[in-house]
Amino acid sequence: MQNDQNSPIGGPPERLDRLDGITVFVETVRLGSFARAAEHLGLTRSAVGKAMARLESRLATRLFHRSTRVQSLTDDGRIYYEHCHRALAELQAAQAQFELGRHEVAGKLRVSMPVLFGRHCVAPVLLDLARQHPQLALQLSFSDRPVDVLSERIDLAIRLGPLGRESEGLRARKLTEFCKVICASPAYIQAHGAPSSPMELTQHAILNYRRGDHLLAWRLENAQGRVVDMPLESRLSFDDLESIANAAVAGMGIAWLPVWLVKAHLASGALSTVLNAYYGESMECHALWPSESHMPLRLRLAVDTLLEKLPFMLSAAEDGLGES
Repeated sequence: MQNDQNSPIGGPPERLDRLDGITVFVETVRLGSFARAAEHLGLTRSAVGKAMARLESRLATRLFHRSTRVQSLTDDGRIYYEHCHRALAELQAAQAQFELGRHEVAGKLRVSMPVLFGRHCVAPVLLDLARQHPQLALQLSFSDRPVDVLSERIDLAIRLGPLGRESEGLRARKLTEFCKVICASPAYIQAHGAPSSPMELTQHAILNYRRGDHLLAWRLENAQGRVVDMPLESRLSFDDLESIANAAVAGMGIAWLPVWLVKAHLASGALSTVLNAYYGESMECHALWPSESHMPLRLRLAVDTLLEKLPFMLSAAEDGLGES
């Protein structure tokens, strides 16, 4: 059977118009206005408006409440959007599966990540991915500042902790989470004793992480079992986690550090954990990328690989942590 040259999906042009109308509808909702959708899709605002009018006529319902500045969804519009969004996501996932089977992963992928977490956890996974795909070019950037993904043309950003307003307009996927441990050297514990509760930390030398002039509060469980911020005064503060780990190994005080950073020190006995029952909240790790309608194969594969490998890597780092 011969396909219509004007219809790449093999159906009549009317059906293709309907699919295009759905795509325009989903992008209009996602971006919040006809004007933004038009710019993103390379159409005129008039073309977007006409596409929405045809869609509403075909469905015999209003999808938007229109005003001069913003378009908001009606109840019917919200229901229709949920179905359309899921359907397009399924189509994109199916396309990616076919691409994965037919094409070599190729092209440049620009990735931004926190310095130490990137060095210890993310970069090894991505380098192994590059080893498997010789046509994949990686541009890895290590920085603890919150990069602007769009203006700096970043394809993939790895973020630790809760997502803030800087993630608006981006797609996000939680990759994993990890715990932080309270630790000190055996020499420090022998000289000063080990705290038996978080409140006793105020009687110890604390090695604090500092960002600018701000000391990061320790988030630990209180006597009622709730996780609270515990601001702890200290004589020594650092803006580098690895330096804090080195100071703890040297017996200078008690530190609260990611388990993946001190795993080797714990295994060698250079550090010992204390207050294991009071770890507090786990820290989340997210992948962020520009919210485009098509997700390149190299980006999808990188996100999927990190989602597969990072939880296993971090779980292995937490194995063997005992109770104190």
